[in-house]
Amino acid sequence: MAHRNYRKEYDTYHSSSGQKKARATRNAARRKALRDKLVAKGDGREGDHRVPLSKGGSNGSDNTRVVSRETNRKKGARSV
Repeated sequence: MAHRNYRKEYDTYHSSSGQKKARATRNAARRKALRDKLVAKGDGREGDHRVPLSKGGSNGSDNTRVVSRETNRKKGARSV
Protein backbone atom coordinates (compact mmCIF):
# COMPACT_ATOMS: atom_id res chain seq x y z
CA MET A 1 0.00 0.00 0.00
CA ALA A 2 1.39 3.39 -0.99
CA HIS A 3 1.96 5.96 1.72
CA ARG A 4 -0.19 9.05 1.63
CA ASN A 5 1.70 12.29 1.02
CA TYR A 6 -0.16 14.71 3.27
CA ARG A 7 2.19 17.60 2.47
CA LYS A 8 1.50 17.32 -1.26
CA GLU A 9 -2.23 16.88 -0.60
CA TYR A 10 -2.32 20.09 1.42
CA ASP A 11 -0.22 22.02 -1.08
CA THR A 12 -2.29 20.98 -4.08
CA TYR A 13 -5.80 20.74 -2.62
CA HIS A 14 -6.51 21.93 0.91
CA SER A 15 -4.66 25.23 0.59
CA SER A 16 -6.52 26.36 -2.53
CA SER A 17 -8.72 29.40 -2.07
CA GLY A 18 -11.85 27.50 -3.16
CA GLN A 19 -11.31 24.79 -0.55
CA LYS A 20 -10.59 27.36 2.15
CA LYS A 21 -13.88 29.11 1.39
CA ALA A 22 -15.81 25.82 1.35
CA ARG A 23 -14.27 24.79 4.70
CA ALA A 24 -15.09 28.17 6.23
CA THR A 25 -18.69 27.80 5.07
CA ARG A 26 -18.99 24.33 6.62
CA ASN A 27 -17.44 25.55 9.87
CA ALA A 28 -19.82 28.52 10.02
CA ALA A 29 -22.83 26.25 9.53
CA ARG A 30 -21.64 23.95 12.33
CA ARG A 31 -21.05 26.90 14.70
CA LYS A 32 -24.54 28.20 13.98
CA ALA A 33 -26.06 24.77 14.74
CA LEU A 34 -24.08 24.66 18.01
CA ARG A 35 -25.29 28.16 18.95
CA ASP A 36 -28.88 27.23 18.19
CA LYS A 37 -28.50 24.04 20.33
CA LEU A 38 -29.36 21.81 17.36
CA VAL A 39 -26.18 19.75 17.82
CA ALA A 40 -23.75 19.12 20.64
CA LYS A 41 -20.16 17.95 20.66
CA GLY A 42 -20.00 14.16 20.47
CA ASP A 43 -23.73 13.57 19.87
CA GLY A 44 -23.19 11.88 16.49
CA ARG A 45 -25.27 14.42 14.59
CA GLU A 46 -24.17 16.64 11.72
CA GLY A 47 -25.47 19.54 9.75
CA ASP A 48 -26.60 18.66 6.25
CA HIS A 49 -27.49 20.78 3.25
CA ARG A 50 -30.69 19.70 1.54
CA VAL A 51 -29.37 21.18 -1.70
CA PRO A 52 -25.56 20.93 -1.74
CA LEU A 53 -23.64 24.17 -1.99
CA SER A 54 -22.01 22.89 -5.18
CA LYS A 55 -25.49 22.60 -6.74
CA GLY A 56 -26.52 26.15 -5.84
CA GLY A 57 -27.67 25.60 -2.26
CA SER A 58 -27.12 28.06 0.56
CA ASN A 59 -26.41 28.05 4.28
CA GLY A 60 -29.82 29.52 5.02
CA SER A 61 -32.01 27.80 7.59
CA ASP A 62 -34.38 26.70 4.81
CA ASN A 63 -31.59 24.63 3.24
CA THR A 64 -29.94 23.12 6.32
CA ARG A 65 -31.01 20.35 8.65
CA VAL A 66 -29.48 18.23 11.41
CA VAL A 67 -29.24 14.50 10.74
CA SER A 68 -27.36 11.53 12.15
CA ARG A 69 -23.83 10.99 10.92
CA GLU A 70 -24.94 7.74 9.28
CA THR A 71 -27.70 9.48 7.32
CA ASN A 72 -25.46 12.35 6.26
CA ARG A 73 -22.76 10.08 4.88
CA LYS A 74 -24.98 7.72 2.91
CA LYS A 75 -24.53 7.91 -0.81
CA GLY A 76 -27.39 9.81 -2.40
CA ALA A 77 -28.96 10.85 0.93
CA ARG A 78 -29.86 14.29 -0.37
CA SER A 79 -33.61 13.92 -0.10
CA VAL A 80 -35.90 15.50 2.45
